[in-house]
Amino acid sequence: MSTRVRILYGRTGMTISVPDTVTILEGDSIEGLADSAAALRAALAEPIGAAPLPELLAHRRPASVAVTISDITRPVPNEVIVTGLMEQLHQAGISDEQAVVIIGTGMHRPSTPQERIELLGTELLGRLEVIDHLAEDATTLVQVRDDPPVSINRRFVEADFRIVTGLIEPHFMAGYSGGRKGVCPGLADAATVRRFHSFPIMADPRSTTGRLEGNPCHEESLRVAHTVGVDFLVNVAIDRQRRPAAFFCGDMEAAHLAGAERVGQWTSARVDAPYDLIITNGGGYPLDQTFYQTVKGMVTPLLAMHEQTIVLVASDCGEGIGSEPYTRTMLQWGRNWKGFLNHISSTDEVEKDQWQYQMHTRTLERIGVDRLRFVTDGLEPDLQSKLGVNPVLGQGDAAARCQVFVDTFAAENPDARIAVIPEGPYTMITEELRVGA
Repeated sequence: MSTRVRILYGRTGMTISVPDTVTILEGDSIEGLADSAAALRAALAEPIGAAPLPELLAHRRPASVAVTISDITRPVPNEVIVTGLMEQLHQAGISDEQAVVIIGTGMHRPSTPQERIELLGTELLGRLEVIDHLAEDATTLVQVRDDPPVSINRRFVEADFRIVTGLIEPHFMAGYSGGRKGVCPGLADAATVRRFHSFPIMADPRSTTGRLEGNPCHEESLRVAHTVGVDFLVNVAIDRQRRPAAFFCGDMEAAHLAGAERVGQWTSARVDAPYDLIITNGGGYPLDQTFYQTVKGMVTPLLAMHEQTIVLVASDCGEGIGSEPYTRTMLQWGRNWKGFLNHISSTDEVEKDQWQYQMHTRTLERIGVDRLRFVTDGLEPDLQSKLGVNPVLGQGDAAARCQVFVDTFAAENPDARIAVIPEGPYTMITEELRVGA
């Protein structure tokens, strides 16, 4: 007997048949908000650890407001959030012309016109000034700290009132996304982003999913955000249909911690023993459009692996490997991950995006390249084989090749323990529900 399971893949997903003895590793099924605009309005009026936003605006009477949002790599309901914020600003007598929306790209590429429409909708784009953060353009930055030097987006720093928005989800380096990450790496200069992702920080086992306490990645991000100063936070959690499920507003640290606790409970899937085959994915659109972002899905099952586990990762990769520096790193070192670790551990220089391959090696250290199987329609097989994965070859599209692989494995290993992680990196595999240590 078999069961049909839908996993995230590109815009449409992928449905595969698996033995009915399979374990589905997923968090709680939560419902999207019936009225997200009303829920946001209520959260802004009754925030966590801060005065209500209307009171803050009335007291401060800012002449300029900066709102930072996530870029296209995150499935954030930005249009809902920014619309709700502009409603509050208007009621406080602040016009559209006094506000700027900054897309917090970190060191990602700038947004395209079509992506801006996806992020904010045509109505907001027609009203508001919307700019990309440019981490390597010194003219758009202002230094906020000397030792070590930190520079942040000038428009954000110079605004009278600063609002950070974002999505709270499990994050394989920083514990959880959202909160302080809207500033660092979102609005930071390239040198700060590189330091935030440096070899020692990435090599620390506390830089991991679901952990905030003692996490050096989280702590560095928090230090930078506090140096700049954030006046108000608007974070959101989403359901499996990418609809808003809860808003966490108020003080940057307190509201984010409250949200992380809830999201940790909602997204955790507990394991009591490792599996022989784990089927997972790169998170679907927009996350899985590059191999770079797909690494998050590769690392997700670490706690569910033993040394002989096979991990099958499905990812669209419609935009290719990733940035030019990351592509160079992978083509140079993808077949020699041990040499790569030796190289980056022996130098203080940090190449852009090297940190993603460093995290990728956590899985390679556990199971090796041969057992990290990869299926995609976005990259040629010869190219895949250079990227620290073992491509699943054969006839048909990615779904067909994935199905043949699963069927063959199940037939050859009838007693094997098999798990599927339908939501990929949006699930937190854990041995206990926790946010701290």
